[in-house]
Parts: sequence; structure tokens; C-alpha cells
Amino acid sequence: MTTPDSPQEAAASPAARILGIDPGSQRTGVGIIDVDARGRSVHVHHETLVVLGDGGFPLRLKRIYDGLCAIIAEHGPTEMAIERVFMARNPDSALKLGQARGAAICAAVSQGIEVHEYAATEVKQSVVGGGRADKAQVQHMVGVLLGLKGPLQADAGDALAIALTHAHTRASLGRVGIPRNAWRRRR
Repeated sequence: MTTPDSPQEAAASPAARILGIDPGSQRTGVGIIDVDARGRSVHVHHETLVVLGDGGFPLRLKRIYDGLCAIIAEHGPTEMAIERVFMARNPDSALKLGQARGAAICAAVSQGIEVHEYAATEVKQSVVGGGRADKAQVQHMVGVLLGLKGPLQADAGDALAIALTHAHTRASLGRVGIPRNAWRRRR
């Protein structure tokens, strides 16, 4: 059995295509990477869905759902990673964030995609090496890890960081032979 040696070969034969989501009720970050059998990641796509517009909050949720369904149809991810809920200072903001997450999760699940959740500190630890890293450090490391030139928009950069976290986690767990759901129970 041969394994890909270049990033181009890895992209041609991905072990997984991971969709990372940074949910938001105004902007939802989207990042897609391919991961080869060795755990190497290659950038595929990133963008920010801007869901503000006429019609109120329920239509924003529909824009998130419809936008992600279209991206899923175009890029064919096999797994999704999303940031886990955290408690915000403002309860109304936390509820809206939870609903945006729900719309994103429903879009993935409706397409048969397995969903994995990560805390913000896990993402920062995985990508930067410290759970208290700031957004600029995360965006910089995402660019370095994926070989991207120029600055990343914050939401899209966070989505790629979430996808990279899932790629790192799945590769590590694959090496030690522990199923992801068993790992969660140990922590």
C-alpha cells in the first residue's frame, strides 16, 4: 500500500474532508480541509456566510442552513467540526449563538455528515499550543499550518482552526486506537 507524499497527492486521496464551522448569528465562518491517511491537512475552501439582511432572526437561521447545504453539496465534506457552546455574558447572545449552531448542525446531519464538537480552549491548544491564545495568534497559525498567504477573515480563520483541531484529534486517536466518543468520557 502506498501513501501520498506530497500535499497534492494528499488532496487527491483524502482520508477525510472536514468542514469546520464557527457559528454566529450575523456571520458564520466556514473552512474545509482535506486530511490524508498520515494526518496531513490541505486547504480546500474557506468563506464567511454573512447572514444579516431583511426578515429578522428566523431568516438568518434559514440563511445559515441553506448556505451550508449549498457548500456541502459543492465540496462534499465527510465530517464536520463545530465549536461547542460556551456561556456568554449576555443570555440573549448565548441563545442566538445556540440557535445558529443548531442550524449548522441540522444542515450537516440532514446530509448524513457526522458532527464533532470542540471547546474554544481545545481549538486554541491544538492550533497554537495554548488554550488562552488570542484570535490573531490562531489566524496566524492557521495560515502557517495550511500554507495560506495573506490575512484570514476572523470567522473563516476560526472555522479552519476548528477543522484542523478535528484533523489533529482524529489522527492522534487513530494512532492510539481510541474511539473519539471514548476519549470524551475520559476527559
